[in-house]
Amino acid sequence: MRSMFCAMAITLIVASPLGEARVIPDPNQKPAPGNETPQTPLYQANYSPAVNYQLQCLGCHLTNGEGAPRSDVSMMKGFVGHFLKVEGGREFLIRVPGASQSALSDAQLAELLNWMLKDDGIAGGSAPANFKPYTGKEVETYRGRMIKDLTGFRLNLIEQIKELNIDIPADVIP
Repeated sequence: MRSMFCAMAITLIVASPLGEARVIPDPNQKPAPGNETPQTPLYQANYSPAVNYQLQCLGCHLTNGEGAPRSDVSMMKGFVGHFLKVEGGREFLIRVPGASQSALSDAQLAELLNWMLKDDGIAGGSAPANFKPYTGKEVETYRGRMIKDLTGFRLNLIEQIKELNIDIPADVIP
């Protein structure tokens, strides 16, 4: 019985390589009902910054930017604007992987960052009084520059913020 089971298992493994169904799509497959029209790419859609936050950021940073420290996702709520007060912080908000690798256009990412940094937004009054809104051109300038040591880069910014005598909530450093 055992040898028969082993022979069947070997036959199944040889007959159906792992992942075959996912690797080789069926070119004749029809879209599910209601999905016949190709979707508009996000960078072409004219969603509001709030909707773009829901589509691109909410999954990790949660509804109001509270983050998920257990998953190493830092809190932004009431704090994210402080990054604009230190050297390298402004470009960091563009270059952080969730932003730089999002499906948003440069103009949409600039609009989303500006929306987050409003006093009544996720930044909750933490942005400097002289905050200069991001532009699509500025986003384009920094977006393609990868941060090689994200944790180190971020901790350096946090240290600079501490030097300004700004309290660092525990959830900001996951």
